[in-house]
Amino acid sequence: MRLSRDKKLKELMDEWRPHTVITTVRLKELGITAQDAHKYGLRQWLESLGHGAFKRPVETVTWQGALWAIQTQLKLDVHVAARTALEMTGKSHYLRFADQTVFLFSPPKVALPAWFKTYDWSVDIRHMQTKFLPPDLGVTDLEAVEGFKLRASSPERAILETLHLTPQAVDLVEAAQLTEGLVTLRPKLMQELLEACNSVKVKRLFLYLAERADLPVKRHLNPDVMDLGKGDRSLVHSGKYVAKYGLLLPAELVNVDA
Repeated sequence: MRLSRDKKLKELMDEWRPHTVITTVRLKELGITAQDAHKYGLRQWLESLGHGAFKRPVETVTWQGALWAIQTQLKLDVHVAARTALEMTGKSHYLRFADQTVFLFSPPKVALPAWFKTYDWSVDIRHMQTKFLPPDLGVTDLEAVEGFKLRASSPERAILETLHLTPQAVDLVEAAQLTEGLVTLRPKLMQELLEACNSVKVKRLFLYLAERADLPVKRHLNPDVMDLGKGDRSLVHSGKYVAKYGLLLPAELVNVDA
């Protein structure tokens, strides 16, 4: 089959970004049927990733290229989040080149397609379904290394998502180290996120860690309009107590006069 003689195939190849996935949803929009896709597969124009998705044969596709398709073609409300988003913006100095974990967040009822969940992306993909923050507040477009843009959390939202994952999925000490590097957080957005956040643990923990690190943003925040709840929150079995915020934390994170 010559590419120039198949207009539908030519249109597909002309628009298909390198290192990304094409879904059957997009193929249908281009007028490409399941029979066409099967034919293109036999002729080695397409390679199946599982039901509903294809890549170019021989080309490497990363989780970023797959997520781009999920966001732009399937229109699913899922974004790069937490520590992974901080790494995308260069705000994390703790990049993992082995056993990397990728965090994706979405509202509770959003399900990732089976082909994405079962394919080997060479990283540990963790999809967190949560509503502790409003869906779009602090979510922006960030450029992936391949050149396309992904919906991802701003640093202000990403650090709250990281704290949400503590202590089960992210170590508290590492979360504190990540917080220390966030010296350019925007006060207005940070205040909006903290007011909208429905996790008492996350709000108290951020305020304490920001204060501990003497982040510039802390001086512009107004905790009086945030619902910080009542009662203590124990994030470790044994540690030191921070009376101001009612938190039991690892001893190495607590100043003597806290």
